[in-house]
Amino acid sequence: MEGIINLIKPPGITSHDAVSYLRKVFFIKRIGHGGTLDPGACGVIPIFIGKATRTIEYFENCDKEYIAEITLGKTYDTGDNFGNLIDEKDPSKITFEDFRDVISKYIGEIEQIPPMYSAVKVRGIKLYEYARKGMEIERKPRKICIHTIKILDFKNPIARIKIHCSKGTYIRALCEDIGKDLGCGAHMSLLIRTRSGPFTIEKSVTFEEIEKYYRTNEINRFLLPVDKMLNSIMKKVNIPYEKEQIIKRNFIPLDKLSEDFRVYNEDYYMLYDKNNVFFGIGKLDSGGKIIRFHKIFI
Repeated sequence: MEGIINLIKPPGITSHDAVSYLRKVFFIKRIGHGGTLDPGACGVIPIFIGKATRTIEYFENCDKEYIAEITLGKTYDTGDNFGNLIDEKDPSKITFEDFRDVISKYIGEIEQIPPMYSAVKVRGIKLYEYARKGMEIERKPRKICIHTIKILDFKNPIARIKIHCSKGTYIRALCEDIGKDLGCGAHMSLLIRTRSGPFTIEKSVTFEEIEKYYRTNEINRFLLPVDKMLNSIMKKVNIPYEKEQIIKRNFIPLDKLSEDFRVYNEDYYMLYDKNNVFFGIGKLDSGGKIIRFHKIFI
């Protein structure tokens, strides 16, 4: 069994919990996820099974989309309402225009400091482990990109926004920063990941649906072929060789490909053999003169 599941994680469990649960359902150890989601958050989390785990790295860099609820006036040590309340101010004078003007400064490439309650490692230890001991560790800011922020609703002290952002963006930190700029403090009171790369919440499945279809031997109802999902983030290349010839090589010169092949401005390509069967992923190399085989699934 191999492929990808577009799982909708319910709130209250960690991303690792989701993987552990499915290992027990399928009796398979080789399962991983494509991007951590906070325990209190819900939404899309791609689950990779079998050989598909070797493709996680290609999906991790994809953009994400979230719907977040911000509650003004209350600040928690975790950045959400699962921690300890550390400050409270009256946000009643904050207007829609104030809120709109502040969030506009976060659109584009910015630097963000990871929150203490995060899985970022410092000296080999995750930040949340330091935080649980009451320790505050200096963190270096990271470059992220927030493509868009759309205000869905604003009824003081609660606002809902939709964010399209790059990998590595902490929405909890964004909500806290917005609160600081408004002068009243804020925290993230709800988070839903609606998209992770090609995986959308509209096409996601629940644990209950997965178990149901697995029992009735309808795994095609939830298990997505790897190449189908890679197709949304990579171009396809047909290699003019049989499988037996391919495994003896580790690259292919571009002049050996069909005349209609075009070099795109990207690093990786899906590789198909002479019979149009997906067999791996290649990377443009040597100044764009060859495609080197990066991972082979034969």
